[in-house]
Amino acid sequence: MPQNDKRSVKRRTRSERRAQEEARLRAEAEQAEKERKQQTLIGAIVVVVVIALIAVIGITVYRNTHPSSAPTATTSSASLAKAKKAMSAVKPKPSVANSDGGFTFSKDGYNKTISDAPTVAVYMDPMCPGCGQMHRQIDETLKSMYEAGQVNLEYHMMTSLDANSSDDYSSRASSSAVYIAQHDSNPEHLLQYMTNLYAEDFQPSEGSDYVPVSNDKLKEQAIKAGVPESVASKAYAGTYTKWLKAVDSYTTQRNELKNVSGSLKGQMSTPTVTINGKIIDMNKVASLNMSVKDAILNAIGLSESNVGKSGVMPSVSSKDKPKSIDTGE
Repeated sequence: MPQNDKRSVKRRTRSERRAQEEARLRAEAEQAEKERKQQTLIGAIVVVVVIALIAVIGITVYRNTHPSSAPTATTSSASLAKAKKAMSAVKPKPSVANSDGGFTFSKDGYNKTISDAPTVAVYMDPMCPGCGQMHRQIDETLKSMYEAGQVNLEYHMMTSLDANSSDDYSSRASSSAVYIAQHDSNPEHLLQYMTNLYAEDFQPSEGSDYVPVSNDKLKEQAIKAGVPESVASKAYAGTYTKWLKAVDSYTTQRNELKNVSGSLKGQMSTPTVTINGKIIDMNKVASLNMSVKDAILNAIGLSESNVGKSGVMPSVSSKDKPKSIDTGE
């Protein structure tokens, strides 16, 4: 083979080898890029999966700690029945109390209602400042209507504010009131006793301002209200405290007693007033700049000038719904 031809063959061989090497390098580079892209994709998928898992866990935690809707303010009939049964099962319990844990009375006595008179029910805690303010406003009027046979009254004692005193004042005062109702047949004494407990110069302040009130001091108010010594001397043994706690549990669940407006809407609070079982909206009373006394009189259809007049009855009977608190219509 001529020398020139041999050199030409060698150049072609080197060129082919270079081309093959370049092709191999390109293939390796393409494979590496392909693998890099696959790894990037896998990494991205992993990140997405992790993020999704975190989101699912977060949603699960959120749903478990934040219900999809606020707890309903309505107590189920089953829960209410259970609370009422528990209240009824407590011993000792006062036989004079009605099935809802209250004390109904008129000028004729306990559980003796005037058939054509409306029933004004008051739910109270002896420690409650709002109760004190209200009772100091309405008690004289309630007593006048009671004496004239214009209304039936119903008192419900509560103990929810025990924690606001250092010596369970609410329980001690309420239990003594229950004992008096059970053992003193004259309901006027109970009416006056609660008036005495809410007197501005007697009702203690709550919380850090609370100054302990002894049973002897409470007893003085009972005697002052006309309660016989024989009853008053035994009224402070906490006889009905356990029963009252069960009453609290039941009463606070009663749907018809829950606030219909304001920041406590859907919750029962003291003081609460009902006319023939229908709640008076205390927030509306405040917004109208009315007194609770005027709201009650409007609701039962009785002018202030007729309060205490025997034979003059409210226009709302025991079977009627209360009138509008602002218009009396």
